[in-house]
Amino acid sequence: MILRWSTGDLLFEFTVGPDVPVTLDSLLPAACAPYGLDLIPDPDPGRIDTPPLVEVQALGHGRFPGSHRYSSTVLGSRLRYTSHETVDGALHLHQTDDVTDLRVTSVISPQGRVVRAWTVLRAGSAPVTVQAVTSLVIGTFVTDSSVGVDELDVLWGDSDWVAESRWRRSPLREVGLPAMDPAVHHHMNRARMAVTTRSSWSTGERLPTGLIVERGGGYGLGFQIEHNGAWHWEIGEDRTGASLALLGPTDAEHQWSTTLARGEAFESVPVAVTVADAPNPVDAVLAELTWYRRALVARTGTAGHERPLPVIFNDYMNTLMGDPTTAKILPLAEAAARAGSDYYCIDAGWYDDAGGWWDAVGEWEPSASRFPGGLAEVLDHIRGLDMVPGIWLEPEVIGVRSPLAERLPEDAFFQRGGQRVVEHGRYHLDMRHPAAVAHLDSVVDRLIGMGVGYFKLDYNIMPGPGTDAGGLAPGAGLLEHCRAYLSWLDGVLARHPGLLIENCASGGMRADYATLSRLHIQSTSDQQNPLLYPPIAAATPASILPEQAGHWGYAQPEMSWEESAFTLTAGITGRLYLSGHLATMDEEQLSLVASGVAAHRELLPFSATAVPSWPLGLDHRGPWQTFGLNRDETTVLTVWRLPGAPDALELPLPALRGRELDCRQLFPAPETGGIGAWDVAWDAASGVLRVETDVPAPTARILRLHGPADRAPKDQQ
Repeated sequence: MILRWSTGDLLFEFTVGPDVPVTLDSLLPAACAPYGLDLIPDPDPGRIDTPPLVEVQALGHGRFPGSHRYSSTVLGSRLRYTSHETVDGALHLHQTDDVTDLRVTSVISPQGRVVRAWTVLRAGSAPVTVQAVTSLVIGTFVTDSSVGVDELDVLWGDSDWVAESRWRRSPLREVGLPAMDPAVHHHMNRARMAVTTRSSWSTGERLPTGLIVERGGGYGLGFQIEHNGAWHWEIGEDRTGASLALLGPTDAEHQWSTTLARGEAFESVPVAVTVADAPNPVDAVLAELTWYRRALVARTGTAGHERPLPVIFNDYMNTLMGDPTTAKILPLAEAAARAGSDYYCIDAGWYDDAGGWWDAVGEWEPSASRFPGGLAEVLDHIRGLDMVPGIWLEPEVIGVRSPLAERLPEDAFFQRGGQRVVEHGRYHLDMRHPAAVAHLDSVVDRLIGMGVGYFKLDYNIMPGPGTDAGGLAPGAGLLEHCRAYLSWLDGVLARHPGLLIENCASGGMRADYATLSRLHIQSTSDQQNPLLYPPIAAATPASILPEQAGHWGYAQPEMSWEESAFTLTAGITGRLYLSGHLATMDEEQLSLVASGVAAHRELLPFSATAVPSWPLGLDHRGPWQTFGLNRDETTVLTVWRLPGAPDALELPLPALRGRELDCRQLFPAPETGGIGAWDVAWDAASGVLRVETDVPAPTARILRLHGPADRAPKDQQ
């Protein structure tokens, strides 16, 4: 039987029956009226096989045939449909395994053209040890696209410290699904393309976002995994189709397993999937994920339309570098205020009296030697400049030399085999323990009581697979800690609803939407070389909302006008995260920074409601870098020219072909002294924007294309 369900935005078709596990056979965008669930006879019993909706690897049951894949588990193949229901608009599909009596529920929650999904396991009459469970398995990219694996590409993002958001695109046949003949071998292809991030840097190796697209345009599928710890996804080829499996932590990759006692339940990490049919499926599915992320953030009250989007000055990057003092901060804060900043964040080192603070942190008491008049004097001065003061904090760590390392209970720390986990001179707090939570609550509440209204929460260590405290597998301990950390954040924001929190983990190493659904801004990188920032900034909107993507702008007095404009540009169409030695700039130099802040402020209402696009391709590499933001009839392009770039660039904008458009340079203003000329020409017939300049690299511009002025968005006129 086919279970058909239309939400008005999406059309689902599931196979349900007494002899097969539930499968998701089709997921398509559907511009039609929503209607209820219909059970109908299968009109095409000979169609392409689709994989089970849920796969469960359990100790004593394993896989068949043997492989590394998670889409061929024995228990998953034995699941059988029992019932379905809708709860608060979400479809709950219930299945049971008769051998283990394991009860499995798939929760399918539509969010516009995106579906959010997770799996709930509940042990029945006997315990079961689970080694992996999928949040969703989907094979519709073959059935719905009507093309085979040979014609499909996959896009994924590599991410490392100061080298974040490096997107790649390859045919599936070249990255893990080699061609073979299943009829001859009587088996499906056992190979896979596997993408994994380990430990607690959820984006420290790969991004939890990916795409599968038809190579020539048309069908596209995009997805993200919403977890602030370890996760895994993989693509495999089946006998007549293929499958995408989305998981949280697993036994093989992350030392995760859990034994469910009779009646005990476990919930997998949530994932989100969207589909589109468009000439450029990459841009189309990422636009849908952008809208979905905004809806996800809005539910926590951190959306741009509910909260202000302030300009933040942080004194760390290429400026004080963790060495703040009263004498250094006061003039810097005055210059930041003159440039237009709304917040001033005092970064690392404010708690250090003796030097060498890295392995002594944890008490978070202000340094007396750095602030002879007290930290309160500095905070009051910042407030007197009409800015909100902020503080850097790394809450989850306690230095091995910190007095707190001896005062807190032993089981308030990550442990392995009865010994504390030590990484980079730090112990790792276990947020499951009430003493850890109480300590951090007291720190946060004390600092807020001093007038702090903004926290930059950093996270600079990885504790390995996790903690086995409490008798759990290390990966299970890490999963519980990650969830407890999110609960702690929820508690902080509930107690202090006006507080703004930045998410930072050595730049962008924990930039997932379990965390970002709660927090306000994400540091995108620790990259200190402005020439290496444009590729990061250009690709970031694929996985982070533009209005949450905090890009450093660290103009310096010794820079030329073009260099200063270049280093400010990345933040202007994201979230400008301002730094630099502004206090030693002359008035003209500071005026350029102020003009960048003003341009950013003008664009914020647009950026917070626009969707991204990549005229040269998301995976583009080269000395010209660009990305666009689109809303209604307006497109804003950020374009960087790096050393080695030719003088001219042609940007294909096929969605705008045939339209007469005006083009305006938003930043730097064309009349700015010390700024050279860029020639920009729009060819409506071909849909190509030609950019040409002899200004030596590095140089960058922000351009706006729009229709007649009377139809341009009000905030962009």
